Amino acid sequence: MPRPFNLDGAEQRVLTPSECVGKRTRSELEMLESLLATGGLVLLRDSVEWEGRSLLKALIKKSALCGEQVHILGCEVSEEEFREGFDASVNSQLVYHDLFRDPLNWSKTGEALPGGPLGALRAMYRRTDPGPVTLALDSLSWLLLHLPCTTLCQTLHALSHQDTCPGDSSPVEQVRVLGLLHEELHGPGPMGALSNLAQTEVTLSGTASQASAHILYRRSRQHPTHKIQWFSILPDFSVDLQGGSPLKSQPHPDPDTPLVDPTPHLTFNLHLSKKEKEAKDSLTLPFQFSSEKQQALLCPGSGQATSHIFYEPDAYDDLDQEDPDDDLDI
Repeated sequence: MPRPFNLDGAEQRVLTPSECVGKRTRSELEMLESLLATGGLVLLRDSVEWEGRSLLKALIKKSALCGEQVHILGCEVSEEEFREGFDASVNSQLVYHDLFRDPLNWSKTGEALPGGPLGALRAMYRRTDPGPVTLALDSLSWLLLHLPCTTLCQTLHALSHQDTCPGDSSPVEQVRVLGLLHEELHGPGPMGALSNLAQTEVTLSGTASQASAHILYRRSRQHPTHKIQWFSILPDFSVDLQGGSPLKSQPHPDPDTPLVDPTPHLTFNLHLSKKEKEAKDSLTLPFQFSSEKQQALLCPGSGQATSHIFYEPDAYDDLDQEDPDDDLDI
């Protein structure tokens, strides 16, 4: 049964199923378009509890329905399994580069991609058709196990910051790289390097029944913004949004770096009470040379006694009557 919604300035009415679908579709497009809008590297960080391949396929479907050609570097599942769930209109837009079947060319059938994983990664953007392109990497964790971290980061940076295709003079309107990363398989070094490369970073988590996406947007010459979105992925890889927090214009702390409060172990107080602040402000420090002290030193009063210093040499004092600079011709 449709759920009633309270409309401002009107009585309660029941939304029709088509209106409910339209409302959900607009929210779904808003989330997916926000993830795909900036271009560059979109990093999807999943875990054992919350897998991220479904969200990756939802973003691929959104890009394909917009008319973009999507290149997929498949490393962890077969092409048949990855294409499962997409309709014919989406599958026709996908170009699958298979590293799952024979990544090291052991079968010698000629089906393996030349150049290994790095050659396949560089070959993904060699194309002739103009317009924006989406590159999906399933997954970055597999590539990190077969390539040095520095080489992978340099290649990702070159992929996501291309103005022209290598070997081709046609301009690329926008290059977007979608990278799935299993964060539990890597240490803080590779995780931090890939995180710094990403323009949009999505960390998947949730509760027992709902998944949440902690989205961090990094835009040029702007402060990073952070948003939490609750959602679920439907069998056709559409997104059912279930609420979320508003966009916050403030730096988001790195989830890999725990925040430590240094105040409990200090031997002094960082804050002053009102009385302590008044006492501090009223205290004259000995090294403060006030105007009153300067006037007293320069113009002593008539009633003030003058001071004299009397010095009586000791028997062991070294008193040399000769001029130490007598040999100098000054």
